[in-house]
Amino acid sequence: MSGHSKWNNIKRKKGAADAAKGQIFTKLGREIQMAVRAGGPDPEVNRSLKDIIAKAKSNNMPNDSIQRSISKASGGGGEELEVIQYEGYGPGGVAVMVRTLSDNRNRTAGDVRHIFDRFGGNLGTNGCVAFQFEEKGSLILDRERYTDEETVMMEALDAGAEDVDVEEDYFEIVTSPDTYHSVVDALEAKGYVFEESTLAPQPLTMTKLNDPEMIENMERLIDTLEENDDVTDVYHNWEQEEA
Repeated sequence: MSGHSKWNNIKRKKGAADAAKGQIFTKLGREIQMAVRAGGPDPEVNRSLKDIIAKAKSNNMPNDSIQRSISKASGGGGEELEVIQYEGYGPGGVAVMVRTLSDNRNRTAGDVRHIFDRFGGNLGTNGCVAFQFEEKGSLILDRERYTDEETVMMEALDAGAEDVDVEEDYFEIVTSPDTYHSVVDALEAKGYVFEESTLAPQPLTMTKLNDPEMIENMERLIDTLEENDDVTDVYHNWEQEEA
């Protein structure tokens, strides 16, 4: 995600109202349980679990809540969930990918379709927008905390990063899927703390919206999807203006 879009999304998520924290922690707990069932309870062995724990901590999820989710899944408890991905278009042809964890495929599909329809989009078939994204590692550093651009770039590239995008408010360190974890480990060993670190679909091209009604509907589409209990992540190629 280029321009200010990624930074705006991070600030918006971190500014979520306290009333929404419970829902966010519930979602993160389900993701932790899925990761434990798939790869075991040790985050040093199960890299997916390690990534989700980092995501949980960046959202200020308490350590005891994280450990409870790990213990619940290790003991065979928790919900029976499956990962389902949906693809579609938002207002103005913005490409949108939605990842969910669901215990009821029919309910989740109906909810996601309704949200797309409600805000001027349409839910498509698998593969309809996936070709507009590529899997990349993305590590975000706040420039207020890391002011030495040359050092950040040198250490990131030495660690194996593909590129470092320098923006007004942040650095984005970009990696291939294969080097993502090694770059994270190398930079964390040097003391770097990321505002966000993800291995996720990144848009190849961006779509701008100029119509105020489309912009409002796109914002509401993203917000409403993220508020749904089954939705874990929303990816899109909308190039937002600076907030």
